[in-house]
Amino acid sequence: MIKRFVPAVDWLSNYKRGDLSGDFQAGLIVAIMLIPQGMAYAMLAGLPPVVGLYASTIPLILYALLGTSRQLSVGPVAMVSLLVLTGVSTVADPGTEEYVSLVILLMLMVGIIQLVMGLFKLGFIVNFISHAVISGFTSAAAIIIGVSQLGHLFGFDFTKGNNAILRIIEAIQRTGDIHPASFLIGTVSILVLLLIKKLSAKIPAPLIVVFFMIAIVKVFGLNEDGVNIVGNVPDGLPLFSIPNISLDLILTLVPIAVTISLIGFMESIAMAKMIASKEKYKIIPNKELIALGTANIGGSFFSAYPVTGGFSRSAVNYQSGANTPLASIISAGIVLISLLFFTDLFYFLPNPVLAAIILVAVYSLIDFKELKHLYKVSRIDGWVWLTTFTGTLILGIEEGILIGIVFSLLILIIKSAFPYITELGFSEISKEYEDIRVRTEAKVSSGSVIVRIDSSLYFANAPYLDEKLNKMKGNLNGVKRIILDFRGVNYIDATAIHSLEDIIEEYHSDQISVVFTNIKDAVQDKFKKAGWEKKWGQPYQYTSIEHALTSIEEKKQRKV
Repeated sequence: MIKRFVPAVDWLSNYKRGDLSGDFQAGLIVAIMLIPQGMAYAMLAGLPPVVGLYASTIPLILYALLGTSRQLSVGPVAMVSLLVLTGVSTVADPGTEEYVSLVILLMLMVGIIQLVMGLFKLGFIVNFISHAVISGFTSAAAIIIGVSQLGHLFGFDFTKGNNAILRIIEAIQRTGDIHPASFLIGTVSILVLLLIKKLSAKIPAPLIVVFFMIAIVKVFGLNEDGVNIVGNVPDGLPLFSIPNISLDLILTLVPIAVTISLIGFMESIAMAKMIASKEKYKIIPNKELIALGTANIGGSFFSAYPVTGGFSRSAVNYQSGANTPLASIISAGIVLISLLFFTDLFYFLPNPVLAAIILVAVYSLIDFKELKHLYKVSRIDGWVWLTTFTGTLILGIEEGILIGIVFSLLILIIKSAFPYITELGFSEISKEYEDIRVRTEAKVSSGSVIVRIDSSLYFANAPYLDEKLNKMKGNLNGVKRIILDFRGVNYIDATAIHSLEDIIEEYHSDQISVVFTNIKDAVQDKFKKAGWEKKWGQPYQYTSIEHALTSIEEKKQRKV
């Protein structure tokens, strides 16, 4: 029973000694990667760097105990960090005590939302956010994240607000204000990170760059020449504290909390499923929600900020040999040791280096190739991507993803309200009844019109069906029967049945019979309940188009 709710009981009780070396190696490498990343992402979120380290401890342990992924690396990520900054900076100034307090409350809210979703099995909700929306949003957000770091890279503060486009324009206008040492440190860091990343993902490039640049700044005293540094990083373990809970603040933070809950879960589950498919085990989405929710709730009591599963760290964790969630517990343990004994080492860490780490991390998230692919496969999906991307870039994070979701759902509603209805003809090539718009060689049957409906029928699209079939009735010269192919109709409601009855009666008044083929059992049951047997003598009895045509001809011959 306990195993059902706490997966760790299973993998701990069956732990193999041979897995330890891989778990330890992966845990160490991820921790070395996580320490500078955590500090950088905390800075991106408008928080003191040490908060990023706090977020890399307790949440990792809690997820390792409850999650169903063996290799997912949970912790601070760029996307969630940007969402935190976007949502909370409208209420308080980044870096202030009030701001930190609000972020901790936000983490608690995110955790509760995810936990409730998991307990009530609401993981399916994220299915309503299409891939095109997520890809467009991610690409735009990555650009916004990158632009937000230009100030640290160039060594000056922006004056024209947080809009990415305005900041790019300002950066171009102020090239003369670039601080040479800051720009050089940031640029070299980016180049080294990219070079090491190209050589091997297992090499802890961020840590190498961090300590190299710390040494450069300290030896040459560059902090006295205008290079901004992290400064004092508090040592010691994160202390237990209860978040400051206020109803007014909760109501203010609800929109961003819901956004982070959904986006964070989608990012996490996508990576977890990808690794699980390679390792041949299953991810249980609702249990993942419970694990992430618990990790965020637990972290909120230890001064952390919202976490989720990260793409790059999870990939490194997997590639480095992680076999079980013990690797994440080891990573958390190493971060805790660093908090106890090694925080002084980060005093001279230059902000341009943290900016470089963020820029390199988010660069791979910008995916214009996906736009090209989507537009090639489906122009509608391409427009959804472009709409989400443009909305996010121009209007902002929350507005952009909302526009994308609304736009994609609107398209879904339109598609549902206007189902594909087409006439069929017999193709000598395929020996099947095909869409005459696609198979131009297909021949229509003499005296009959065969119509295929490729959608379930209900109140929203019943008027369209009525309109299409009535319009068709006006163009039927010499046609005595309509055969409706229902192979694509999996569901029908009372409104659609009523519309069909009206259509049948109107056709009958013009001496044209209406019959049905390929009807699913569930739809046929609805027709029976509507009393169609008494009204029309089972006009839905034909099992195939050929059956309908043959039976009609036989009846015709019997009459003769």
